[in-house]
Amino acid sequence: MEKLVIEGGRPLSGAIKIHGAKNAALPILAAGMMAEGTFSILNVPDLSDIQVMLSILRALGCRTEHQGDTVTVNSSTAQSYHIPESQMSQMRSSIFLMGPLLARFGRVQVYQPGGCAIGERKIDLHLRGLAALGATIEETGGNTIICTAKELIGAEIALDFPSVGATENIMMAAAMAKGMTTISNAAREPEIQDLQNFLNAMGAQIIGAGTDTITIEGVSVLTPCTYRIIPDRIVAGTLMIAAAVTRGNITLENVCPAHLTSAIHVLKRAGVQITINGDIMNVSCLARSKSIERIITSPYPAFPTDLQSQIMVLLSLADGLSILKETVFEGRFKHVAELARMGADIRVDWNSAFIRGVPRLYGATVEATDLRAGAALVIAGLAAHGTTIIEQIHHIDRGYDRIEHMLSSLGANILRTTPVPTE
Repeated sequence: MEKLVIEGGRPLSGAIKIHGAKNAALPILAAGMMAEGTFSILNVPDLSDIQVMLSILRALGCRTEHQGDTVTVNSSTAQSYHIPESQMSQMRSSIFLMGPLLARFGRVQVYQPGGCAIGERKIDLHLRGLAALGATIEETGGNTIICTAKELIGAEIALDFPSVGATENIMMAAAMAKGMTTISNAAREPEIQDLQNFLNAMGAQIIGAGTDTITIEGVSVLTPCTYRIIPDRIVAGTLMIAAAVTRGNITLENVCPAHLTSAIHVLKRAGVQITINGDIMNVSCLARSKSIERIITSPYPAFPTDLQSQIMVLLSLADGLSILKETVFEGRFKHVAELARMGADIRVDWNSAFIRGVPRLYGATVEATDLRAGAALVIAGLAAHGTTIIEQIHHIDRGYDRIEHMLSSLGANILRTTPVPTE
């Protein structure tokens, strides 16, 4: 298994361009299935999750090509509505194909999806939304789910929770349903706005993404297009925190500051200096950061759960006591034990972490338990005294395009090692 080896103690410096958003690319690639023909998506990062999605599209009969940051898919040859269980188990985002396949073929067979073990993430809201549009849901033995619909009919759908995935799946199915669909208590993430823009570029009629009410007027045909996805706000936020933790000074290019409002606010409270000029952002922190009385993760536009583990590293080295409350995923404190190996002083009580800043962290051998936990351990290793070895880094590769290259370009001493096989 590959590992990351980090020699800590180097402040990050320099400039780096933020790659495209994984959480925008995956549903957009799924949505492209709804238009027969060839579509191209630009600014797509080279991530393991992207490769899994492309392998699923090929299994459905599509032809795909990934050159540089451009993905081209010919969906005209797609014939299957059955997503292989082996591929669904690798990535939760495979569930995004339910709406598009149901809209195109009137039938879809899936399985309970896999992904990071960060807590319970049921797909009940997805299924209820599709059922409201007229789909019949059959859950057979094991974890097989079959959805069928002779015709999708627009409906008024109120979500119990502003689920990103459910909002997107319902949007996609409703884009080709007959009549009007309204989604109330919809998720408001920028990636949902990006999906709306892509669908509209193909001929859909959707308004309201970015608010809690989305309205979709169904159309009978969508036409393939070329589309460029938004920058990855979580990658940008991760690098912002890494700069602060290492007391560095970096410039981020191709960033959308409006998508990072809550992260910018929190970092400024911690004493980080941030200046913005269009899509360019400078982040510097030359002194020990300040503690923050309370941070609460919540759906967008609040502080994102996907930056919770990373900001915990900064608070672990801050001056004083901080409290971090996780309200989205109950299983997202698994990185605490790994940070403790490095000297962090963190106590967890149910869904709150009480973090007392320590003078320094120390290198250790730790394990990435999920995608964002792995990113947090990388940040901790950058600031730690000595050598940090991070195992199970396949989790990190799901969301960061060669993270060691990104950080090396900013002056970090980090490399990926592959064990030599023994005979």
